[in-house]
Amino acid sequence: MTTPVMSPVDARQHDTFTTLMWALSYPGHATYLLATGADAFALIGETLVDLETGFFTPDALLTARLARTGGRSLPAESAPYQFYPRLGISELDLLAAAPVGSHAAPDLGATIVIGCTFGRGTCLRLRGPGIPGIREVLVGDLPDGLWDLRATKVHAPLGWDIFLVAGDAVLGLPRTTAVEVR
Repeated sequence: MTTPVMSPVDARQHDTFTTLMWALSYPGHATYLLATGADAFALIGETLVDLETGFFTPDALLTARLARTGGRSLPAESAPYQFYPRLGISELDLLAAAPVGSHAAPDLGATIVIGCTFGRGTCLRLRGPGIPGIREVLVGDLPDGLWDLRATKVHAPLGWDIFLVAGDAVLGLPRTTAVEVR
């Protein structure tokens, strides 16, 4: 049996996909990407977005980078992948429009990638699958209304899966994770 040889691009995407899946499997536990800052968002986009999917981002530079994947730029209300390198109060209305799926097709809920900082800011108390007991994380540089908005949109199996990105670190918050603001 021959082991397939991956191109450098394939290897980078494989590593990123694995990192993202670990982040969702163990919510609130930091995993690390092979890129940081704007490059981390482009790397996640390169891994998730392809010819058959679309994306939304209010960031013009990231739009240009994500367009290279072959994915289509879509309005927030129909984009399955959404990227907010900086999420401010003014973007909360866009985020509120993100798809949550339906009971017949919960997989149509959006995957949201949001830039932030870790280690300072709002204390989030996380509970749910993949978390032994309770996990607390400090997340900063996000608008106050984000967690209230998530609470109105996420009712598993409906809702969003969220990746919080700070530098090269990523935390996953699947729709099955209960988030309590402390």
